[in-house]
Formats: sequence, structure tokens, C-alpha cells
Amino acid sequence: MSCLETIQAYGLRAIGIGERLLPQSDFTLCQQFTLIGSGLIWNVYFGFFALISGFILATAVALGKGSRNRVIRKLSEWFIFVFRGSPLFIQFFFAYFFFLSLKSVSPFFDILTSAWLGALIVLFLNTAAYSGEIFYGALRSIPKGDVEAADAYGFSGWPRFRRIIWPTMLRLAWPAYTNEAIFLFHATTLVFFSGFPVWQQRGDALYYAKYFADKTFNPFVPYPILAGYFILLTLVVIGVFGLINRRLNRHLPQEYRRKLSLRMNLIR
Repeated sequence: MSCLETIQAYGLRAIGIGERLLPQSDFTLCQQFTLIGSGLIWNVYFGFFALISGFILATAVALGKGSRNRVIRKLSEWFIFVFRGSPLFIQFFFAYFFFLSLKSVSPFFDILTSAWLGALIVLFLNTAAYSGEIFYGALRSIPKGDVEAADAYGFSGWPRFRRIIWPTMLRLAWPAYTNEAIFLFHATTLVFFSGFPVWQQRGDALYYAKYFADKTFNPFVPYPILAGYFILLTLVVIGVFGLINRRLNRHLPQEYRRKLSLRMNLIR
């Protein structure tokens, strides 16, 4: 089988298109690049939708933590504490068995035991907690002069939040939020190593890398391929978030614009 035929056969295998049987012997470099790249589709899926939905909840959580209402403030604080204080792997594990218990109550909840939805919910809640704390810190850092100027111009309530507070909060939080987005995409590799099962061997990039490492007894080929894919994905995230950062800071003089920088997180 040529490399082009391999790409046609396995390029979309992770989402159920193409060959169903995985290679069993005579593994080629093309097969490893193709299947690991195919699995990356799931990592992008989990990261993208968790990031979009988590952004919305994170904004609400940040506002809730800064609320004068004690009940709302405490609920937001405990939400952040629980999801930031427990390992993501454990969250996957308990969520899966919680969804299984709901399935025993009603078949309606069976869909939650599928990784495409159940694991996405866990990632969504986890990144919302981390991002909520980032946004809350930015919210507290908004210069009082900006708020006072908004009041002087007659802005109040929703118009003040939409046109003054929210854009300023995003501008201050964006570099740290970019690092959270990068970590989120990396964290998607934990999905199929947690309680959520792999259906018909349709796993993510790490699942296929582990498959080749186990079959060839040589982890020094599939895992560097996996790392290369994630480095490229990280560069894409930095590029997209960099463009958004430029948009958020477009009104500032060039010397005052905050530039994004890649910071390695060894321990989280």
C-alpha cells in the first residue's frame, strides 16, 4: 500500500470513515503519521468546543465571584475551587461513573456516557473554572479611572459592561487565557485514558500513538510524531489568539500593546 493509499484508507478513520481494521504488522512511517493525525481530529473537536462554551461560562463565573450577592459569589467560588482543586483525570473518572448511574435511571442519559459528549462536558467545566479565575483577576485589575469615566459619560448597567468593563477585562486577561487554551488542547489527550471508553478503536492522537508504541515496542517514533502534531496545533492557537489580542489592543499606542508570549507550564 502506497502512502497516498494509506492516507485515503486511514486519514479519517478516527471518525469512522475508511478502513475499520488497524494495521497489524509491517508498520510504516506513513501509517503512523496518518493515523495519529487522524486521531488529532478528536483533540481539536474537544478543545474547540470546550473552549467556546467554557469562555461563556467563565465570564459568568468571574462576574459571579465578583458579585455582591453572597449566594452567587459562594457558588462561583466553590465551582472554581472544586474544578481547580481536583485533577482532571479524576474528574473524567467520576463523571463517567456518574453518567453511568444516570443511565441506569433512564436510557435518555445513555448519550452522556459517550466520550464525544460526556468528556466534552468535563473539559467545558474544567476550563470554565480556570478561565473564570483568570477573568476574575482581570476584572479586579480594571483601572478605576475607566469605570469612573464610563459613569461620567452616562454609561451604566449593561451598556457599561458591554462597552467598557468586558473589553478591558478581556484585554487584561488574554495573554493568560491563551496559555489556558494551549493547556486545554493538551489536556484532551486524557479523554480516552480516563473512564470514557474508545468505541471501535476510534481514539484520539495519543490513543493511536500508544497503539503503535505497544505494537512496535518502540515509543521513540510515534510519540515524537504526536509531539510534532501538538506543537503545530499550539502554533495555530498562538497565531489565532495573537490576532484576537491585536484586535483587543488596537486602540492603544504601539508601545503599550501587550504581546503574547509562550510560557512553558511544567507543573499545573
